[in-house]
Amino acid sequence: MQIEEKPPFDTPFEWIGGEAQVRALVERFYDLMDLEPKYQALRDSHGSSLQGARDKLFMFLCGWLGGPDLYVERFGHPRLRMRHMPFSIGIEERDQWLACMDQAMGEVQVDPVLRDRLKKSFFQTADWMRNRGA
Repeated sequence: MQIEEKPPFDTPFEWIGGEAQVRALVERFYDLMDLEPKYQALRDSHGSSLQGARDKLFMFLCGWLGGPDLYVERFGHPRLRMRHMPFSIGIEERDQWLACMDQAMGEVQVDPVLRDRLKKSFFQTADWMRNRGA
């Protein structure tokens, strides 16, 4: 049996670098979505302004990573699937979201071990969010 090495921090929030680094990640994620043609389908699903999405993802990720529950304090339980039902999310949107987030994590220099763990968790969540087959 292999025992996984204990992470260097108590929470992924601490490991990533706290609120400032979560904000940097979210900002880069949405900047890439806005700039990169390869994320066009994902960008199109967000409407004309990304500011509300930036703020909500920042608040959500802080709590999801083990930091302050900013999203829950302001909006209540995330109910991710329910809140995303109005948006058409298929494999293309899922894959673009994951690629965009992975690129952002690389560009803001998330620790490679944490990045790998987050990629796996993000995939599980993003796949669960799909509400159409293709």
